[in-house]
Amino acid sequence: MASLKSVAIKGLKIGGGAPVRVESMLKTRLADVEGCVKECRALLKAGCELARVALPDEVLAPKLAELVKKTELPLMADIHFNHKLALAALSAGVPAIRVNPGNMSGAAGLAEVVAAAKDRGAVIRIGANGGSVGNAQLAAAGGDRGAALVVAVEEQLGALLERGFEDVIVSAKSSSVAETVRANALLAQKYPFPLHVGITEAGCGNSGIVKGAVGIGLMLAQGMGDTIRVSLTGAGAEEVETGYSILSALALRSRGWQLISCPTCGRRRIEVAALVEKLRKIIPADACSGMTIAVMGCEVNGPKEAANADLGIAGSPEGFIIFKKGAFVCRGSMETFEETVKHEIFLTKP
Repeated sequence: MASLKSVAIKGLKIGGGAPVRVESMLKTRLADVEGCVKECRALLKAGCELARVALPDEVLAPKLAELVKKTELPLMADIHFNHKLALAALSAGVPAIRVNPGNMSGAAGLAEVVAAAKDRGAVIRIGANGGSVGNAQLAAAGGDRGAALVVAVEEQLGALLERGFEDVIVSAKSSSVAETVRANALLAQKYPFPLHVGITEAGCGNSGIVKGAVGIGLMLAQGMGDTIRVSLTGAGAEEVETGYSILSALALRSRGWQLISCPTCGRRRIEVAALVEKLRKIIPADACSGMTIAVMGCEVNGPKEAANADLGIAGSPEGFIIFKKGAFVCRGSMETFEETVKHEIFLTKP
């Protein structure tokens, strides 16, 4: 979205005007390859375009190599502490690695990693987070934790650039929305490299979704971010679905059909929540791409409030009415709901 430079991970272009990509991270331990494959399938079905996978021990490198061969999903090995893990991951065939500047040091080791990445055409993501910031970075940033995250990124970025390596994605994330937004604003102003954005350790359930959406939405709305991950304590597919919801809300990308539904009141003729669930059973999440479907509780103002919807359903005394772009199409009883909706969707083009 925002960066001038781009990189490609297994054919997936990131940055340089490419669509904002949606990422996740495998929750299954790498020792369980078949479990990882199953999770990759679920992520792909949800629309995931890139997934990180933790490689905590060299003994698991053969498992990583096996996983790379068994999934179509592009993988990025998540590396901490030891450059030998990065080398093992690259040897296993991953097209990208993520290194944390806060816990990887040693010029000789880094030189080996750069050489291996160049040889294999791999991408390196510099992933700084709150744990990457130490006293030295804080002092250099005058106590500003957002700026200190940038210092942590720059230390590693400078080392890569000195070695002639520019196939880089940069990332600075914190569990604080304000710190993360500030860090990425500084990085976006200074560097042309693709930005991966997100709020790390956002949490679970509604609070995690809201926190991630607020932070990611703020950055994307300001033109920062080429690839995103919503970090939730839950299934990876939920992260991906939330990511697409954020992009859709900002009119940056859409996947499948988009829902408009009223919050309901005492005027409603139908139970909106129940009708929405019926629709979700009738229409797969990845179907009707680009179409906006509205479910409104009553016919009094439903068609007007959802006048831009490609297809709308509003409650009526007899059952429901169908409208398109605010114009009445037909009415029906709840007994004919599924048949009528399927018919009208077939006739509707976004």
